[in-house]
Amino acid sequence: MEKKRGNEMTGREYKDGGNSRGDGKRREKGNWDEIGGDSRGRDNKSRENKSRDNMRWDGKVRVSKCRDDISSDSKGRDNKSSNVAAQNFIGKDSVSKRVKVRKDKIRSGRPSEGRGAAGRTSAGKYKDEEEKSAAGRSMFGKADGRSVSGRTISGKSMDGKSVAGRNMSGKSAYGKNVSQKYTSGQDKSSGRQQYDQRNKSVSKKNEVDAKSDIAQRSGRRETKCPYEKKCGSCRYLYLSYEEQLKKKEAFVRQELEKCPELKGHFNPIIGMENPWNYRNKITAIFDRDRKGNPVSGVYEEGTHNVIPVERCLIEDELADRIIGTIRGMLKSFKIKVYDEDIRYGLLRYVLVRRAFATGEVMVVLVTASPVLPSKRNFTNALLKAHPEITTVIQNVNTRTDSLILGDKQQVLYGKGYIEDVLCGCRFRISPASFYQINPVQTEKLYKKAIELAGLKGTETVIDAYCGIGTIGLIASSKAKNVISVELNPDAVKDAIVNAKINGIKNVRFYKADAGQFLTQMAEEGAKADVLLMDPPRSGSTEEFLQSAALLGPEKIVYISCNPVTLGRDLMVLRKLGYRAEEVWPVDMFPWSGHVEVIIVMSHCGLKNK
Repeated sequence: MEKKRGNEMTGREYKDGGNSRGDGKRREKGNWDEIGGDSRGRDNKSRENKSRDNMRWDGKVRVSKCRDDISSDSKGRDNKSSNVAAQNFIGKDSVSKRVKVRKDKIRSGRPSEGRGAAGRTSAGKYKDEEEKSAAGRSMFGKADGRSVSGRTISGKSMDGKSVAGRNMSGKSAYGKNVSQKYTSGQDKSSGRQQYDQRNKSVSKKNEVDAKSDIAQRSGRRETKCPYEKKCGSCRYLYLSYEEQLKKKEAFVRQELEKCPELKGHFNPIIGMENPWNYRNKITAIFDRDRKGNPVSGVYEEGTHNVIPVERCLIEDELADRIIGTIRGMLKSFKIKVYDEDIRYGLLRYVLVRRAFATGEVMVVLVTASPVLPSKRNFTNALLKAHPEITTVIQNVNTRTDSLILGDKQQVLYGKGYIEDVLCGCRFRISPASFYQINPVQTEKLYKKAIELAGLKGTETVIDAYCGIGTIGLIASSKAKNVISVELNPDAVKDAIVNAKINGIKNVRFYKADAGQFLTQMAEEGAKADVLLMDPPRSGSTEEFLQSAALLGPEKIVYISCNPVTLGRDLMVLRKLGYRAEEVWPVDMFPWSGHVEVIIVMSHCGLKNK
């Protein structure tokens, strides 16, 4: 064949106008069923280092058009009947298995009908390893200068158009459905057996069953939460609740067994009867999806990507419905959600707090600007949809950090706070107040802590990190005096009001740093009998613990939400002359990886021993 211009690697043009890239134009045929030579008269030896781009097929296969319809195969037969790829979609994995079956058949000497026989003799056997490799490339690599694997695997053709919807769904580059069988009786039977074994799960139902089977064999179980993998809050949803409690018990033991005196003093974890929808405080982050529609949910673990959440298994159901109503009202009131990247928009967060004992509900709209369009109409529409709401507040947050609430707020409806009942005491809760999110378990937690304190009515109790005064006010009925210390001014105001609401007069509240306050008390010669401390997750500080030791309380009841920092602080208290006596884990946050721990320590006077 005479070549006008070009080279072997790119765009060869022939007298008849065809080329090696299979553009659908007429070109010279080569007898490739028996490799005696190519269309330029060369023998096989000259093709030893030939590129995959030089492999060509016989016949008038219009591979470049196989994405839309295949006009004929190498024998000129009509393939319209095989153009059913869109109906045979079963995924990449199944296609790859079928391709392996075809490859096995070719290597076993089966001639491939309508697929070319490059690299084989007429008997279907390979002459040598070079021809075997060439045949492998022809069958699974190149056809008329185009990459078959490029379409069947990566979904790209030479012209850059995607054909994944067809070839990945089971259509071969030759117009044949990959699932078709060969005509030989014995090979057809063996091929059918291999096909059945490798393609058991071709429907969606079977794929789900396979995943479930894998989950069961790996000790996991299927969960009902569609956000589990991205959210990251509920790490133990794949376990039963009983298995989860055992796991948390083991975690507490692992972190606290470094104190040798605690061996044999670990008590069973206190769990919940119904560990679902226990959160009384929900914060929804608002954002937009790709279409510009408002969405609300939580941040994806480790990112600031918002996962749209319609319903959460651990959040209060009424709170979820209220958030959904607000999300649906935004368009009609022309309220844009805030975009933290460009710092544009109005609504940033919605905070909902519900008092389980009284049923009161607070809704806080956190905005980036104090201007809320049609705020009265918006509030009325929200109250009409949810008459359970007792107060609505607008909080203004103009900062760019990750804090939820700002410093300014305006009451749009109601009192501006809600009240709840815990352990027989009534508590006022404002938007920024610290209040335990699981009131059912909080009662168990506080009752156990006060029981371990062993109060007889004659003790002076210090409630460090008191918040709105919950545990101190509850313990006041069994103590002579309670001194409560808190750094947050809003929490101190609520605590003073809570004491008045409950008629409690033997509790005093101080706005101060707890460590500095205890040091000052020790310098003044004051004494305390019991120290109740409930620090944040970061734990206490060595300065605070040293200040506490200066007061010399007989007992320290340490409530911790982080066993890791608790173990660290215990080692400091041991050096200061305190001995750990008892450990009680409490499951305050079911399905999450967090666990609350109560530990009681007594003063033994043996410092550094």
